[in-house]
Amino acid sequence: MTKYKTIDLFCGIGGVRKGFERVGEYENILSAEIDKYACMTYEHLYGENPLNDVRSEEFKEKVQNLSYDILLAGFPCQAFSIAGEKRGFEDSTRGTLFFDVADILKRTQPKAFLLENVEGLFRHDKGKTFKIIIDTLVKELGYEIVGVEDIDGLLSYDSKSFLRKTVDFGLPQKRVRTYIMGFRKDLVPNNYKFKELPTKKDKPIFNNLYELLEENVSAKYYLSEQYIKTLEKHKANHQSKGNGFGYKVVNIGENPISNTILATGGSGKERNLVLQEKPEYYGMMFGTKKTPINDQGIRVMTPNEWARLQGFKDYAFVEDGKDTFSFPKKVSETQQYKQLGNSVSIPVIEELAKYMYKQLAEFENYGI
Repeated sequence: MTKYKTIDLFCGIGGVRKGFERVGEYENILSAEIDKYACMTYEHLYGENPLNDVRSEEFKEKVQNLSYDILLAGFPCQAFSIAGEKRGFEDSTRGTLFFDVADILKRTQPKAFLLENVEGLFRHDKGKTFKIIIDTLVKELGYEIVGVEDIDGLLSYDSKSFLRKTVDFGLPQKRVRTYIMGFRKDLVPNNYKFKELPTKKDKPIFNNLYELLEENVSAKYYLSEQYIKTLEKHKANHQSKGNGFGYKVVNIGENPISNTILATGGSGKERNLVLQEKPEYYGMMFGTKKTPINDQGIRVMTPNEWARLQGFKDYAFVEDGKDTFSFPKKVSETQQYKQLGNSVSIPVIEELAKYMYKQLAEFENYGI
């Protein structure tokens, strides 16, 4: 059977594409990304430069001239303004990147799509943003959404239909993301009831953090005494005001898991500190300020460890038992952290891609 053709919008470093490709029933034919460093990594991994701007008329025309089946998009979350003459999504979402996704869906009408976004999308602007997205996809663009019921024109749904946790799919990370899957209405049999989107992966990839931590890491990943004191001071200040603060050592206890890794590059790593004793580093002077390394054995996680937390390293890019995942030499570690934090957890996407394939096959065979 011919593979379903996919396009990969806001593709980053290709996590969504890889999740679909691992199923074996999909072939990616066009990608789009504007971040030059992400494009470098994508080209390094896939041999193609995805430099395209989803917002441009040139790109939209390129998509219109393609024959493809499935649209994939991890679009950024933005505020929508409900204004103008209320002419549907053209008014309510114009100026947002969802508008461009909707525009491409309207022009090309692929068989199905998968949209990925942050956990907060569901609650964003008191639920108004999500409602506009679902109304647009169902009422204006003609798609049926898994987890959405149409009761006499009133769309009913809840967060459980869309939110999925990375930790349930074999990776020890507390990451929660919103996934919206839709199928073109003419493909879906009348009164068809969708099963819920996958909620777990049967077999873990890493049982806990201990299994993915590197044993011997460079001194540069260990925090200075001064920085730890600063973090502790910040934490105390936040807690005294009743606020939470992200400074945390995460590899403690029987089955430790990490907090969500962030797409902030240099900052945010203190939410996932590791305790790994390395006495030979203690007191060593390093950095521009020449401050001593802490004597508690506290360090940040490495890019390789983050790559495992997302399923890139030692899972998705393993060929003949050998891991082939890497970054280009010109991509800095700050960019590596940013790209991994901004990407998806590949095993989650893989399970969703399997579900989509089974649905499309079922639709084709329905009533035969």
